[in-house]
Amino acid sequence: MKSLHVKKDDVVVVLWGEERGKVGKVLSALPGKQRVLVEGINVVSKAVRKSEQKPKGGIITKELSIPAGKVMLQERYEARKKKRAGVTAAQ
Repeated sequence: MKSLHVKKDDVVVVLWGEERGKVGKVLSALPGKQRVLVEGINVVSKAVRKSEQKPKGGIITKELSIPAGKVMLQERYEARKKKRAGVTAAQ
């Protein structure tokens, strides 16, 4: 099983997809599936039936995991962005 380049409580930037450019904190890492759960990213609404835990039922929102290859540590992202800006300014 491979390890991930991010771990819980790291701040990451989403590199591609619908949520591109958004920043969030890693809530949990799933190395077996190569996925991460990021706060505020890939949020979905789900209808919930009445139960003992949720007597009213209703609609809840929660985050779903995204592929770990979709995210990069914010520090590395900022360094890359700065380096690329310097290269274009030099040309």
